[in-house]
Amino acid sequence: MRHTSLQHARSLKRPTREEMLHRTPTVQQFWTQNKDLFEGAWKEWEGGDALKPVLDSSLYAPKLRAAVEQAWQDPSTEIAVKDLWEEVFPGVYEAQFFDPARLASLREYLESAAAADIPLRPPYGISLNRGGAMLDRRSPGYLAAPGFQSFYRDLMESYMRPISRLLFPDIVGFDTQTFGFSIQWQADADTSLRAHTDASSVTLNLNLNLPGEEFSGSGVRFFDRETRQVAELSFAPGTALIHHGSVPHESMPITKGERSNLVLWLYGDQGEVPRFGGAQTELDARQRWSVPTTPDDGFAPF
Repeated sequence: MRHTSLQHARSLKRPTREEMLHRTPTVQQFWTQNKDLFEGAWKEWEGGDALKPVLDSSLYAPKLRAAVEQAWQDPSTEIAVKDLWEEVFPGVYEAQFFDPARLASLREYLESAAAADIPLRPPYGISLNRGGAMLDRRSPGYLAAPGFQSFYRDLMESYMRPISRLLFPDIVGFDTQTFGFSIQWQADADTSLRAHTDASSVTLNLNLNLPGEEFSGSGVRFFDRETRQVAELSFAPGTALIHHGSVPHESMPITKGERSNLVLWLYGDQGEVPRFGGAQTELDARQRWSVPTTPDDGFAPF
């Protein structure tokens, strides 16, 4: 009997955590050689008998969704989008991004994907986060389920890029490429990430915890280069923090419970990012609310 892509993918021996941490050559070979197999397996999984939650625009916070949809129709109304973001630290903005009442659908989808037993590559940049996954198709071992990819592309193109251009004019031209991963902080597993900057022009950090899903610790500490000011910010369900990748930050240790996040990046071709304190590119509103025609360059920071 011929095995399906899903059966074949599930039967593969996966790289060990130690092999991934040490980035042995066989690890990259595993993800690269099985890319087509995994994409087929995810398509088969999503089209299977079990119903999957639908990922669509109803997941976004109603005020943000209404303002963004209006700005795409009439870019001159974009100030309504900008007004939803509060500067909570120099160069760091916060807003309600997802509707807390709808977050359960997104979490259910991601948890179903994690339980699908199809190999998913965890993020291993500064460290390895065992509960996370790569989201962008440029990353071998990414979450290639078609429904998720449709949602992810719309999030990046319709929401993240124009919002980033509104808040950070200097990233224009350094925002043609996308990158994303999920992470999960657990008190008894992966607990924190030391101070670092991101290899991005702009970073969007989205909290996926459900209302009532409490955790202790795990704030994100930011450092201001000029004033030496330090602040630790916490996440409420469905909220987002957005900032230049060059802003130093760290995830503080989680001491109880779990925290789930999506981390999304924009940068230019081949990883180009704007120089700190560099010039700003002037765009009119219509240009901000547009999608670049630059092709995916395949470059992945990690």
